[in-house]
Amino acid sequence: MTKNSGGTALLAIDMQLGMFVSPLIPPVHNGEALLAKVAGLMLRARALRIPVVFVQHSGGKGHPLEEGTQGFEIHPAVAPELDELVIKKRFCDSFQDTSLDKELRSRDITSLIIAGISTESCVDTATRRAFSLGYKVVLVQDAHSTWHASGLKAEQIIVHHNRVLGELFAELVSSDSAFGKAASRAS
Repeated sequence: MTKNSGGTALLAIDMQLGMFVSPLIPPVHNGEALLAKVAGLMLRARALRIPVVFVQHSGGKGHPLEEGTQGFEIHPAVAPELDELVIKKRFCDSFQDTSLDKELRSRDITSLIIAGISTESCVDTATRRAFSLGYKVVLVQDAHSTWHASGLKAEQIIVHHNRVLGELFAELVSSDSAFGKAASRAS
């Protein structure tokens, strides 16, 4: 992973095949658009020499993201390049019982741009935990998704979490402006 001067990394959470194509669960809401947004973020990050860090959920036996199954693999539309960091996790917290914090700090990363799945669990928890650990957190408001749940549509869950996380834990940005300051520094 290349070190960048700005101390920023893009964190792509649980962008795995089982979230998009699985006999066990319906595809994530607006999956094709999400893949396009996250792939675009990765292209811009790499062009700016901003590290891309992947978090990959390892589900238990029978889980759509069971390690060793096709569902566990990161979606090829957003696959890591050879030198990019991939962190496996077992909980919705990307930092719990993983080396994520240690790896980020060893690379002088102080700011995280967060995108991925699922809004109300893994994205929400990573955002709050990163904030609590002292990272500057940027949440890409149009580059995370979830499923309909508890009588709420996925869109409602996304809007609600953007509001709550944006008020207290993160700067909200669109995928088009996620690298605004970094891009101007690189010019």
